Amino acid sequence: MRTRLAVLLMVGLLVLYLVFAIRYGVLLIGVGEPVAVGLGVALFVLPLIAIWALVTELLFAVQAERLGMKLNAEGGLPAEELPLRPSGRIDRAAADELFPKYQAETEAAPEDWRTWFRLGLAYDAAGDRRRARWATRQAIRLSRI
Repeated sequence: MRTRLAVLLMVGLLVLYLVFAIRYGVLLIGVGEPVAVGLGVALFVLPLIAIWALVTELLFAVQAERLGMKLNAEGGLPAEELPLRPSGRIDRAAADELFPKYQAETEAAPEDWRTWFRLGLAYDAAGDRRRARWATRQAIRLSRI
């Protein structure tokens, strides 16, 4: 629930940003000076990039959540209980010990989205967010085939 509220807050802030950016972009273009016109145009382009990034991230999150729910319904989520540090985060050493299992599983069945999703969870538990997202994207891509 907290994540959804955070997403709604980000969308609200983006909308507020768009309103001000477009308003100031129109004002700057209306000045007629080349530098002001250039800045005004930039104020139209930058929000488009922000919208694209937000939509891309939201689609990724929705698709990953759907795959996670589907895998959970199938009983395919990892069952290991990893120890937590006092901060509440997963102990990386314990996650690193489990990682080869999921890597071997993915190498044995590279066309199965389930193995890629579990590998993404293993990367995430090990603290490698970039590879976790990459593996999850592979799972999403393979689930569509």
